[in-house]
Amino acid sequence: MRKLHLVEARYIAYIVKWSLIAALIGVVAGVGAIILYDAIEFCDKVFLGYLAGYVDPTPAGEGGVSPLLPRNPILIPLVTALGGLLSGVLVYALAPEAEGDGMDAAIDAFHNRGGEIRSRVPIVKLAASAITIGSGGSAGREGPIAQVGAGFGSLLSEILRLKPHERRIAVVVGMGAGIGSIFRAPLGGALLAAEALYTNDFEVEVLPPAFIASVVGYLTFSYVKGWAPMFSCADAASPLDPVSILLYAALGVVSGLAGVAFVKSLHLVEETFRGFPIPKIFKPAIGGLIVGVIGAFFPQVLGTGYGWIQLVVDKRFEFIPASIIPVLVLLKILATSITIGSGGSGGLLAPSLVIGGFLGATTWLIFKAALPSIQTSLASLVIVGMTAFFGGVGKVPVAAIVMASEMTGDYALLAPSMVATSIAYVITGRNTMYRNQLRSKAESPAHRSEYLAQLEASIVEARSKQGRGNIET
Repeated sequence: MRKLHLVEARYIAYIVKWSLIAALIGVVAGVGAIILYDAIEFCDKVFLGYLAGYVDPTPAGEGGVSPLLPRNPILIPLVTALGGLLSGVLVYALAPEAEGDGMDAAIDAFHNRGGEIRSRVPIVKLAASAITIGSGGSAGREGPIAQVGAGFGSLLSEILRLKPHERRIAVVVGMGAGIGSIFRAPLGGALLAAEALYTNDFEVEVLPPAFIASVVGYLTFSYVKGWAPMFSCADAASPLDPVSILLYAALGVVSGLAGVAFVKSLHLVEETFRGFPIPKIFKPAIGGLIVGVIGAFFPQVLGTGYGWIQLVVDKRFEFIPASIIPVLVLLKILATSITIGSGGSGGLLAPSLVIGGFLGATTWLIFKAALPSIQTSLASLVIVGMTAFFGGVGKVPVAAIVMASEMTGDYALLAPSMVATSIAYVITGRNTMYRNQLRSKAESPAHRSEYLAQLEASIVEARSKQGRGNIET
């Protein structure tokens, strides 16, 4: 009985401890998401608004602002190059770990760095990403906030003198809390924290604290920025029938193939810029200049792109002509690869959602032209395209399905999303946009001691059985 009480007390202490840690991480992640959101908005107004006279659209949950095309398109490349230069100076002078996608850096910290992230990294990442995205770089805000949350998890672990195993958990919990906050997707953020570490596995142990942290972060962020889902999709629900299922399956195939192209494009650009014989500090400026040239003609590729997806869902083709949507798929892939591959600071999740949304719209346009009688709505294919593409290239099918539902406030498309995302996940195979993902826990240095202990135990047991067999003989 006494042993039972000791076990119960140990579990209670564990629950209390991690509830408090998770709640604190959630609050900081939520506040960090607010700061990042406001910083990007400020940089957007200064760089694109004031200098180039361009107002990019926003989704319904963030105001639903209509676009104002660039007053001075020729200045767009100069603005994006300036943003890349300032970002490069910040990153490479203060914290080189803040380059590229922040979520991948957090994954690397879990697997290879014992959960250690320098305290300056989240601050540099936040500032550099706000400049990159606000000046028009094709990147998202989830990577930066993932690294901010993960960085605080690492700092808190140092303050509390947590064990390395616990520090790793705190880092991943912070990553999920940041994403759950800024996307107003608490369940999706928590699931992403457990799923994003591996291409074929889950880190189940992080889920309980991740649920708490993600909810607290979501409440903190939404209390200030509002509770509405990011996208408004009134026309999303469509009747399911054999034709529509085949249509969603076709979208899954297209998303998988496009996902492979995106990953290969991203890695090719990274290797190309890595080989340039110039100081790293200038490479994001060159990337920004190239993206700016594209953006001068197609401003839809600039920034996160969420507002353009909202316009597509609403069929506001006076702002985004249907004829250019297929082209935008290719250009957004190119712009994102250049922004991140050149060393620009930002995330890959947002661009992957936008690329997927454009893919869904392209699929609808093609099938609608061939079969005018189909009942599947444009909005439904845009949402499922977002889910399938991100689930495939991020190797996070479960989190992607849930996040898309939370971001739209509509769970009617769960079944179609499951069909399309599963197909895209299989087709992308080992291609992932997160270089530091591993296949399973068996490959992670974070779990090496556990597997060695299991192996030693198996050897001891085998020898013991062999010894008993010899005695019996």
